[in-house]
Amino acid sequence: MRFGKIFGLVVVIVVNPLSADDWPQWMGPQRDAVWRESGLVEKYDPAGPRVRWRTPIGAGYSGPAVKEGRVYVMDRRLAPGVGNPDNAFTKALVPGQERVLCLDEASGEVLWTHEYDAPYTISYAAGPRTTPTVAGGKVFTVGAEGNLFCLDAVSGKEIWSRDFKRDYGAKTPEWGFAGHPLVDGNRLICLVGGKGSVAVAFDRETGRELWRALSAKEPGYGPPTLIEHGGRRMVVVWHAESVNALEPETGKVIWSVPFASRYGLTAPTPRLAGDILFVTAFYNGSLALRLGAGEPEVLWRSPKATEKDTTYLHSIISTPFIEENHIYGVCSYGQLRCLNLMTGERLWETLAATTPEQETRWGNAFLVKHDDRFFLFNERGELIVARLSPRGYQEIDRVKLLEPTNRDPGRMVVWSHPAFANRSVYVRNDLEIVCVSLARD
Repeated sequence: MRFGKIFGLVVVIVVNPLSADDWPQWMGPQRDAVWRESGLVEKYDPAGPRVRWRTPIGAGYSGPAVKEGRVYVMDRRLAPGVGNPDNAFTKALVPGQERVLCLDEASGEVLWTHEYDAPYTISYAAGPRTTPTVAGGKVFTVGAEGNLFCLDAVSGKEIWSRDFKRDYGAKTPEWGFAGHPLVDGNRLICLVGGKGSVAVAFDRETGRELWRALSAKEPGYGPPTLIEHGGRRMVVVWHAESVNALEPETGKVIWSVPFASRYGLTAPTPRLAGDILFVTAFYNGSLALRLGAGEPEVLWRSPKATEKDTTYLHSIISTPFIEENHIYGVCSYGQLRCLNLMTGERLWETLAATTPEQETRWGNAFLVKHDDRFFLFNERGELIVARLSPRGYQEIDRVKLLEPTNRDPGRMVVWSHPAFANRSVYVRNDLEIVCVSLARD
């Protein structure tokens, strides 16, 4: 009897900590923007949630990744006496260095830093765009000027590297290289650019090229996205001219659907819901494809945007979320909208989650699902808890986690996707990265 009680106690102590999840890449463990941990707060404490730690870092849009007790993030340090242009659209040669930082998850202490020269020639030059991808004891990072690194996740030692401009003749996109690297088995699949090499798969152990595919004038900004449909695995690559499906093992093109995107603005991640593949961009609107055995069928396509005339969903930054045949996403002037997936019809919109006072160009919030609610991290540094349904937006609570510090769009914003792991949220601006507990006591 005593042994049984003791054994039961031991099981509780050992098992409960193992239920915590990591967030090792863009949009989480399955790259689907779903947080699957339990034991979280329903509403915030009136005094605010507990800040576990704050650590100073440099500037950047790179979101954090969390894996096995470590946090990985990228930033940029300007060269001494140098500043970015006052006009964010001005492209000038700006000396500086990019960094990959590894922090202790429990304390926020910087464990190691990998630093390299990265003179910028891009618009919106705050810093790196991509979230690190951590897998198999390695961390993979892509800088804004096309520097790809494979680092040892524990020590930070460089294992191998590639330079997209040097190795593939790729030109730096207007807003920098922004495709979050994708690990699939022994492959690391990246959005690169250059003739015949918009997408390239590397051996993740050695950096050796396994295949290259596709040509386009602009490679775009959205990440390569792995989907499965009809028992077949495909990598979706949406560049400035078309939406494409590739065989992940060979890079062979399975199908391609023309869908031009002005300025190559293909930033939001493609989303699959049942048979429907959905993509959205500001200038050229949204496209819903019905997948089948052969070439996809265009289910619907919204009209192009004419500045503020954005009836459907014209996302510029945030990836939409699809649930029960409804799309929830942030349009280009900050409108959080709900659309019917099958028709594109807009059911409702609100500015409450982004810029409540008025429609604001590029107003933004990132959407992450948890159980029957969403966490929305907006450009003001607020983390909102809300329920989204075809009936409307129901806000439960909100708290400010950090100050917006990026002035690129002409106002102060934070445009970095958070990470959710260990019953905590990890957010960064251009000055610090903050870990806040969301655990239910």
